[in-house]
Amino acid sequence: MWRFPGVRAVLRGVRSAGVEQRSRAEAVTEPAAAAGAMERAVVRCVPSEPKLSLSFALADGSHKNMQRDQSEPVGRALSRIATNALKGHAKAAAKKGRRNRPQSSGAAAACATGTGPEPPAACEPVVKLYYREEAVAEDVLNVDAWQDGAVLQIGDVKYKVERNPPAFTELQLPRYIMAGFPVCPKLALEFGDPASSLFHWYKEAKPRAAEEPSDDGGPSSWSHSSSPSSAWTETGVDERVYTPSNADIGLRLKLRCTPGNGQRLGPSRELESVCPVEAGPGTCTFDHRHLYTKKVTEDALIRTVSYNILADTYAQTEFSRTVLYPYCAPYALEVDYRQNLIQKELTGYNADLICLQEVDRAVFADSLVPALEAFGLEGVFRIKQHEGLATFYRKSKFHLLSQHDISFQEALESDPLHKDLLGKLVRYPLAQEKVLQRSSVLQVSVLQSVTDSTKKICVANTHLYWHPKGGYIRLIQMAVALAHIRHVSCALYPGIPVIFCGDFNSTPSTGMYHFVINGSIAEDHEDWASNGEEERCNMSLTHLFKLKSASGEPAYTNYVGGFHGCLDYIFIDFNALEVEQVIPLPSHEEVTTHQALPSVSHPSDHIALVCDLKWK
Repeated sequence: MWRFPGVRAVLRGVRSAGVEQRSRAEAVTEPAAAAGAMERAVVRCVPSEPKLSLSFALADGSHKNMQRDQSEPVGRALSRIATNALKGHAKAAAKKGRRNRPQSSGAAAACATGTGPEPPAACEPVVKLYYREEAVAEDVLNVDAWQDGAVLQIGDVKYKVERNPPAFTELQLPRYIMAGFPVCPKLALEFGDPASSLFHWYKEAKPRAAEEPSDDGGPSSWSHSSSPSSAWTETGVDERVYTPSNADIGLRLKLRCTPGNGQRLGPSRELESVCPVEAGPGTCTFDHRHLYTKKVTEDALIRTVSYNILADTYAQTEFSRTVLYPYCAPYALEVDYRQNLIQKELTGYNADLICLQEVDRAVFADSLVPALEAFGLEGVFRIKQHEGLATFYRKSKFHLLSQHDISFQEALESDPLHKDLLGKLVRYPLAQEKVLQRSSVLQVSVLQSVTDSTKKICVANTHLYWHPKGGYIRLIQMAVALAHIRHVSCALYPGIPVIFCGDFNSTPSTGMYHFVINGSIAEDHEDWASNGEEERCNMSLTHLFKLKSASGEPAYTNYVGGFHGCLDYIFIDFNALEVEQVIPLPSHEEVTTHQALPSVSHPSDHIALVCDLKWK
């Protein structure tokens, strides 16, 4: 593959009209750690992409990001580097010449300013690429030439080539940062993983002076950009998550991140928070509950959480602000604020399983995944329409064997498993049309114990149709769900226990709840006519599970201005599982401190169910 010329030729620069640039966050290089240490030249080369990117810093301090065809001869890339280096040297020399003009004359002046005829060859930096101390032939293709450990020489400066080092493709701090609430950066990595990366947190030594008022008399504001006068002190925290204290209020935070993959580290980056740390909302509804969940449970237990976290797509409507939640401060409905509360609440439960409903795709990827991953959980997501379902599991206890998610509408129409149910439904065209219009989904994950491979569990998660008059629709959705779960837990994985979480939009007095707990529903139940006689669809249903509500039947799990009731459950197969403890719900006084939910101290209109389960 490698061809080395007999004589190491100096590659002279071929003049070019411009520089191809690619601004990649992960390609930012850092200064050498010590004097004389070799600089970095970072190369990103992925087989599925036609171009590679090359990033390095020139001696004049400028940073170069180049993009070259992988199939291009390396000689052309080196020529382009020489051109860029020449321009950089010329600019630096011109700047120096302006400071010391009497000493710049003749050829030196022409070289410095780029004026006059073609700059002499003596001005051009030597640009070479070496591999194993041999110069790389000009006709070797870029894809082969830029090997890890190669050395790029530009003038007197040598760069160690690092091909595909760990690098951040995304790195961001949250907008709202509050004392007492964990701060977890949103990040995405290439060729690395968060567990092998390094994190170092700093805080301002003191608040920077506010800017002078503007000429129009406007208020002063915090400066959001770095300034030479910024002074930072170490917090002593070298983990991904940092929880500011009250002493940090009014100070901005800085995070230094170094990506890693367990074998090597990539270029570091620094992030400064846009705004200073703010005071938190005081006591939250979940603070007292966390007293029961300070530690991760022992291997024999499965701490399970089910929670409708209120999708941002619903919280930000005019109807929500003015009709559903008029008592809630507008800022407390913003997703950036609520994410702080959700992250603190969920991480404080130290759960093994978390089933969430009304999860925005962006909230899952940008908030929940990084925050819960930092506390040892991994998650899967199922979109519905504008939002979806998320299931997280503790990696030290479980690994994911398989997923069996369905859309109720698609399964009912196309899966032979539901042929009999569909046959009953087609006799009622109006009801059938309404059922098949619904976008509800079911998320089913099969998990296996890390310590005991014989222990597997089927975790189901759903959010049934919401309308108060949709009782018969929820009955049919539940029939589809239970038939599908039984197929997974009996046919695919015979005999594994079931945990079925969700927002079922049904109180304990409804037909849906009766069907789940008792195993059957009669064809004359009143819920078959929940939306009037025109849509009545009488049918009898049965299922073979033995299920109960692990959290019982609390007075309410949903509390808004116009309604409160129990809509959420953790159903368990009581032949295989039993309840060790149920974490008490917030007191009525806590729930109504700000009239109803959501509020400045509670992020959703629902309340999380939390219980510890164990195998029988």
